[in-house]
Amino acid sequence: MNLNQIHNVYFIGIGGIGMSALARYFMNIGKNVAGYDKTKTQLTDELQELGISIHFEDSIDLIEQEYLNKENTLIIITPAVPKNHSEWNYFTSNGFNVKKRAEVLGIITKDTFCFAVAGTHGKTTTSSILGHILYQSGVDVTAFLGGIVENYNSNLIGSGKTVTVVEADEFDRSFLHLHPNLACITSMDADHLDIYGDASAIEASFIEFSNKVTTNNLFIAKGLPLKGKTIGINEEANYEAQNIRIENGFYVFDINTNQEIIENVKFSLPGHHNLSNALIAFSMAKSYGLDNNKIKEALATFKGVRRRFSFQIREEKIVYIDDYAHHPTEINAVHQAVRELYPNKKIMALFQPHLFSRTKDFIDGFAESLSKFDEIVLLDIYPARELPIEGVTSNWLLSKINNPKKKLIEKEEVLRTFENSNADVYITIGAGDIGEMVKNIKKVLYEKI
Repeated sequence: MNLNQIHNVYFIGIGGIGMSALARYFMNIGKNVAGYDKTKTQLTDELQELGISIHFEDSIDLIEQEYLNKENTLIIITPAVPKNHSEWNYFTSNGFNVKKRAEVLGIITKDTFCFAVAGTHGKTTTSSILGHILYQSGVDVTAFLGGIVENYNSNLIGSGKTVTVVEADEFDRSFLHLHPNLACITSMDADHLDIYGDASAIEASFIEFSNKVTTNNLFIAKGLPLKGKTIGINEEANYEAQNIRIENGFYVFDINTNQEIIENVKFSLPGHHNLSNALIAFSMAKSYGLDNNKIKEALATFKGVRRRFSFQIREEKIVYIDDYAHHPTEINAVHQAVRELYPNKKIMALFQPHLFSRTKDFIDGFAESLSKFDEIVLLDIYPARELPIEGVTSNWLLSKINNPKKKLIEKEEVLRTFENSNADVYITIGAGDIGEMVKNIKKVLYEKI
């Protein structure tokens, strides 16, 4: 498919974080862009402010006429859209050019130097750091991201034509459409078992992805069962972070590449998982040929990604952090980071489980990770694309949490719960619509200061 012959791009599920990055990209290169989404959100508001037409009812009658010309229109869909969606069925049955988001990214990346960032955790932060480093170093880059980067208030960095940074998403084996020149794998924990069935199938998919590049061009977290350049935190690896300390709220550390030691690298995001993400981005940028000092300067100015350990309030009396974590490994990483920063403070976490299948598959892991907080509050499971599974409820999860300070509440009770709590540090966790509550939670907590 030749994108130059496409004039109109229509998105089904335009409000998704990855889809909206593509929408911004196509608008930037002069295409007409419009779309449908099920729900109005902050992301759809931002797209509409850019001039993109969006409607929220599944209706062919609401699609503007120019997008019904199949000769020069590309339809992009997300796997989250149900098969009975009437707009999707209209386009497929009438011979339109319909592509999944991952297929379109594959087309875009094929003719560029592509950095692909894979892993069940850490994709968005690592690719955002990498995109920031490349852009700040003057590289002709476009980075397609799965989160809003605070430095740019966007999930798209740059407008380059020759270099791309993409998140290589394992969901639905999407990353196999990509054409990477340099790739990394941050983690390979079991996830998306509703798609894969078991952990061995996920591992096989990551191995297939890793074979898209040579061993010399693959960067992996130490301990993964793959061959590539290893990344380690205080452990022997091809790239090792050592002499780690905290100064004025920043991590300061040295990087040992086995050929040189780069001293006093500064990075502001807390948690050893974020140190690993920064180190992977550093190693990929260095391998591309960027200067050490330019990479260091960019790392020191990276402000983070919205909903990735995102500080909403950082006062002496009250701290409020919002995080997208939706897997036990990610929740453990959040807990490690917050305990390191606030070792003697009372921490309350509000968690909204994401997907019935994921809750069922990792119920014991969720219970164990959530039990570590001083106080845990649960919301009902956010279903996203799924129908309920009998017996899989937040009440079941609550019963497994080994912590007397636990409760299950309705959404209507959230603000009152924060208002009545005597915690010092508050965290909201989850990948559902909990992010839409952050603004009001922040307001309630500010009133307590």
